[in-house]
Amino acid sequence: MKKIYSVCMALWLLICPAVPAAGAGPAPPHIVILATGGTIAGAASTATETKDYRAGVMNIDRLLGSVPGIGRQARITGEQVVNIDSSLMTDEIWLKLANRVNRLLASPEVDGVVITHGTDTLEETAFFLNLAVKSEKPVVLVGAMRPATAVSADGPLNLLNAVTLAASREAKGRGVLVTLNEKIHSGREVTKTNTTGVDTFSAREFGCLGYILDNQVFFFQESLRRHTGNSEFDLQGLATLPRVDILYGYANEGRELADAAVKSGARGIVHAGMGNGGMSAAMKAALRDAAAKGVVIVRASRTGSGLVTPQGEYDRLGFLVAGSLNPQKARILLMLALTGTGNLKNIQRIFNEY
Repeated sequence: MKKIYSVCMALWLLICPAVPAAGAGPAPPHIVILATGGTIAGAASTATETKDYRAGVMNIDRLLGSVPGIGRQARITGEQVVNIDSSLMTDEIWLKLANRVNRLLASPEVDGVVITHGTDTLEETAFFLNLAVKSEKPVVLVGAMRPATAVSADGPLNLLNAVTLAASREAKGRGVLVTLNEKIHSGREVTKTNTTGVDTFSAREFGCLGYILDNQVFFFQESLRRHTGNSEFDLQGLATLPRVDILYGYANEGRELADAAVKSGARGIVHAGMGNGGMSAAMKAALRDAAAKGVVIVRASRTGSGLVTPQGEYDRLGFLVAGSLNPQKARILLMLALTGTGNLKNIQRIFNEY
């Protein structure tokens, strides 16, 4: 009987964090993990299959059970928000997620939030929350490039690092963060740069913010644009977001897609232009006509780096510029801007500040 008791106690201490005795110091931070599916919760038919798998198979309980020692960094509770491949992400899920994060962080009982997410749209969700969350407490998005069943799965360490980051004092006030492959990124600047590589997430122009190594967090810089607690966007009570479409620029592009976007009810169009936001004569004419109907036009670039700058000809047509935001993030910022204003000067201010 004593042997059984000893084994049970050993297992309990391995799985659960120690409860501090009276006077032994502060309780560990409480981190809530919100699961949304993705590769980190995916499964394949064999342990050697890393590309052909089903995303969003494991629930939050199985996910947490796959990470040894995750309860040593913080007190963990988990919730399953959705369980999807992140290519199926919707505006409605974004709003649900933002509202849940804001409610959680408003509680003095919660110290931070980790969101498990598929990598295809992870950067978009991170930037959306960077604008929608109203707290200085840490919010960390994490994913994986290999399914949970893979012999070399990257998800468990990524998730452990995400909890470590969310539980750290250094992460407060830095906006929504993203961590994979031991790197810390800003939700504003990070983007997926490789279809399958483990080290796919990068901030080409600005670099990562720091690293997580052996349960230690190291920051070296931060994003200076407005975010989270300093954001002006209030999405409480919204059921939908304004429609904004992205058009990809190419040689000899026609105007048909722009006309279709306007006909379909787009309130804004982001054009992923050539070079410094350039476009064909036909597209320019189509977007000029769209702007005359009240559609907000933002010039971005398909190049993947650099600033899109004001240019006299486009400025006179009322076209705005995305600055350093890639097209998918420019779309998100324009959607949120349109929830509060249609004034072009004010929207350009928003792009300059965020």
